[in-house]
Amino acid sequence: MHPTQPAIAKEKYFFYEKNTGVSHFHVESDEQGHFPVEQAAGLLAMHCMVRNQSPEDYVVMIEADCSQLAGLTEKAQKLLDAGRSVKSHVKLTRREEEVLNGVMRSQANKEIAATLNLSERTVKFHVSSLLAKFRVRGRMELVREAAQHTTPNFPVQTPVATREARPLVSRVMSYRRAGGAFMAMAGREAVAQ
Repeated sequence: MHPTQPAIAKEKYFFYEKNTGVSHFHVESDEQGHFPVEQAAGLLAMHCMVRNQSPEDYVVMIEADCSQLAGLTEKAQKLLDAGRSVKSHVKLTRREEEVLNGVMRSQANKEIAATLNLSERTVKFHVSSLLAKFRVRGRMELVREAAQHTTPNFPVQTPVATREARPLVSRVMSYRRAGGAFMAMAGREAVAQ
């Protein structure tokens, strides 16, 4: 009977380009668990020749053992969730605050431009900048996020409709014939008939 020797785990050695962080190739340890210098040197020289680089442009990394990585994903996820739950204040310029105030009052770019004495193009620029800073895609998302990330010096105003709200009765119209022409009756007269 021959005593069985424990199998030597093969390690992987990854060659990363320092500037880009891209892994171009890897080699595995030999049967004895040693780094294969000859094989790695040949592959590294070939990559350097093709890419017009030098061996110093690469860094070698070893694949970590699974036992060393136990709990890494779960702990990283907890930290990520904690980081996302902290609401940071978004820093805005005075002009961005003024434009945001107009957006939060449901004003169109043209209305904001007229109020602030700016060109409509400038207002569009500021709105785009606000969308990027709050990491949203549209004006409604911007209003929602701005309400959550307000800075102490920025007064939050609830969105206000830009058109007058009129009672439904004033919009009801009835048409009746008067002397060969139609005549419009609005409001209480229409309801009364």
